[in-house]
Amino acid sequence: MNIVLIGRGRMGSLILTTAQAQGDRVAAVYGREDLAALLKLETAADVVMDFSQPGALDTVAAYVKKTGTPLLCGVTGYTPEQLDALRGLGAYAPVLWSANFSLGIAVLYRALRTAAAALGEDFDVEIVETHHSRKADAPSGTAKLLLEAVDPAGALTPVYGREGRTGERPRDQVGVHALRGGTVAGTHTVHFLGPDEELEFTHRAASRQIFVNGALRMARLLTARPKGVYDIQSILFQDEGGA
Repeated sequence: MNIVLIGRGRMGSLILTTAQAQGDRVAAVYGREDLAALLKLETAADVVMDFSQPGALDTVAAYVKKTGTPLLCGVTGYTPEQLDALRGLGAYAPVLWSANFSLGIAVLYRALRTAAAALGEDFDVEIVETHHSRKADAPSGTAKLLLEAVDPAGALTPVYGREGRTGERPRDQVGVHALRGGTVAGTHTVHFLGPDEELEFTHRAASRQIFVNGALRMARLLTARPKGVYDIQSILFQDEGGA
């Protein structure tokens, strides 16, 4: 692939070295200090991969609109308005956004949808995520993604931690808990707690490399798609339609 890369952080650096090792060409790399130069790039690449920060969206969007380059985006922290603007780029190019590009998480998401539908209201759901001590946000974007998987209709009320005399747990709650410490790349566990039995799903990331590998695989598949908005599920499992 011929890649334009946005972001020089840890993810961006890993994507650069991994893509080059795989024989892909990274035509240009932009960061916060020189992002404006992207607008001077006249030609389209096979894909633009954005792992920078929310403030870069306007510039990246202008490039996608001008060139029709497919966009794979892993930026977290967007406002609802920014997410709407990102989805609007599907009118110009194929667009894929995800908070987590791990293929294992993609499979877990699908499994949770099936489990939640089958177990129904007889089982309470609790989500626990663990990350390194330097992570700035909580809960993680992946925890929010898994919450969407177990509660696609948004019928449950998220509770972010509990303290004091909380009383009996309402059936329409879902607990979302964040642990921070050490160098943990990311561990996510979803508990289904029912009468006399418990079902538990856990995904552990050993390093950021799994996210890089997944992102590059999804980027390659995205380039073959027509204009529109996609998620990992629709591409990986070849579901009909987009996101």
